[in-house]
Amino acid sequence: MQPTDIRHPDTFHKVVDCQWACPAHTPVPEYIRLIAAGRYTDAYMVNWESNVFPGILGRTCDRPCEPACRRGRVEEAQTAKPEPVAICRLKRVAADFKDDAIEERMPRPAHLKNGKRIACIGAGPASLTVARDLAPLGYHVTVFDADAKAGGMIRSQIPRFRLPEEVIDEETGYVLRLGVEFRGGVRIESMQQLLAENWDAVFVGSGAPRGRDLAIPGRQEAAAQIHIGIDWLSSVSFGHTTHIGRRVIVLGGGNTAMDCCRTSKRLGGEDVKVIVRSPFDEMKASPWEKEDAIHEGIPILDCLVPKAFLHQNGKLTGMRFEKVKAVRDERGRRQLLPTGEPEQVFECDEVLVAVGQENAFPWIERHIGIDFDEHGMPVLDKATLQSSRPDVFFGGDAALGPKNIIWAVAQGHDAAISIDKFLHGEDVKARPAPGITLVSQKMGIHEWSYDNEVAPDTRHKVPWRDVNQVLRNIKVEVELGFDVKTAWKEAQRCLNCDVQTVFSTGQCIECDACVDICPTDCITFTKNGTEADLRARLRAPARHAEQPLYLSDTLKMTGRVMVKDEDVCLHCGLCAERCPTGAWDMQKFALQLPRAGRGCRVHHERKAA
Repeated sequence: MQPTDIRHPDTFHKVVDCQWACPAHTPVPEYIRLIAAGRYTDAYMVNWESNVFPGILGRTCDRPCEPACRRGRVEEAQTAKPEPVAICRLKRVAADFKDDAIEERMPRPAHLKNGKRIACIGAGPASLTVARDLAPLGYHVTVFDADAKAGGMIRSQIPRFRLPEEVIDEETGYVLRLGVEFRGGVRIESMQQLLAENWDAVFVGSGAPRGRDLAIPGRQEAAAQIHIGIDWLSSVSFGHTTHIGRRVIVLGGGNTAMDCCRTSKRLGGEDVKVIVRSPFDEMKASPWEKEDAIHEGIPILDCLVPKAFLHQNGKLTGMRFEKVKAVRDERGRRQLLPTGEPEQVFECDEVLVAVGQENAFPWIERHIGIDFDEHGMPVLDKATLQSSRPDVFFGGDAALGPKNIIWAVAQGHDAAISIDKFLHGEDVKARPAPGITLVSQKMGIHEWSYDNEVAPDTRHKVPWRDVNQVLRNIKVEVELGFDVKTAWKEAQRCLNCDVQTVFSTGQCIECDACVDICPTDCITFTKNGTEADLRARLRAPARHAEQPLYLSDTLKMTGRVMVKDEDVCLHCGLCAERCPTGAWDMQKFALQLPRAGRGCRVHHERKAA
């Protein structure tokens, strides 16, 4: 094998998997270390810089970072159920325990405006991220929303028992106080009319506001008791709906379905069940969302395809379902095939349809230069989010279809860069490169700037309020969050993946002291060979072939090479502590992602001029 420079960013992102798995590239190990040190406000600001809504995401994020967490892989051999660090819930810790001086840490509104006017349609996470990035640069950003308060789907579709309204008010407020003009209660009915107001750029962050319906027999006859899930959740959020029937069926297997069934339980539903077409393990809902619903006594019935709404004298009485099984062909494509069992009937008083969401752009005229594909989605450059009309950009669910909040934030950052470059006559497709630094953490001969003790604890559970208490009040938050003591324990589980072992071949005397002290046997000194050959000669088996081995140059004394399986490295630094010559060092990798007005050489030259 050829030597691999473990300090190179192209290979380092294989190490800090959590940061690269997060669409907003939040520096996870950095803010977790700050939490462990009790520096909650600093941890909040690290989060705010990248994901904008730490308190909101600390309760609602889909956690793309956690499956990538290396803690679970390291625990595989020791634990029956290895689990990642509770990265999402530690975000909430930073939000819960930050001090009152947080406002002083926020950017100030620009003293001088640059004369450029930007309209953001929708006040959801994507639009607010665009506003957060561009307003401090002097742009006049105006955010329009049909609702009276900012937040978009964060406010309208996530129940208060998961996300209190005061958290939404606080974190949307930080953005609006940057000098952003918010026009609540204003629905944009015509893109052509909006463009006629001579905006320099328009950002569409209107979400995916239309829930899919279910066109099966009985739908029209029993329409009064059948509701579209996201519309119903919005009606509950704004206080228009305050009760539901005793027997409720929720159709669908995503997170919206989980919110619908849990909300129904709080509004009077006694017999609430979720019925889904797919097998339980293949449902789109996050595993913890399903666990929460089951914890509240809500059964989930899988592999049932709805065939008809049953009704009598214009009133819904039940639903009829066909039992199916999932079968995959030679390409892995799934089919749901009838089992031949008798159809099943479930009585109900109301049905909530949560079988998906889709975009709706009836307000965007088709003759104004914005192209749409055959699915009714805008034709975009996926990197720049620029439409076929150069001054119109999209982001969030409105851009590439429904995903989640953290993806909307990431696309808001990308769109802000594009808008900034577009309005300065620069090539929008020339994306600025991130900033990368590596700094040794050595503070003395055997001292490091970070706590390198590896905690053996398994993942700590977030405490809940009593289930009987929370089911009586829809506004009582279910999760209590970590207290300070438990947050510290959970933070200690982090392996400091961004503090990497760096090996200098020329200083190695091949004493093998690092091999002797390594607690996971991840270091091997051996003769070079092909990758397959090397993997067969490691001191500990490399279970994840997708994780590259780190290989040194040839060592002068014996002609061997150092091979390190980063996949199971604890970043404990014992190799560096034991090494008598300093051949091993612990260096912290920092990634500074470009933002609008930052990280672009042309832009910095323009500012200097």
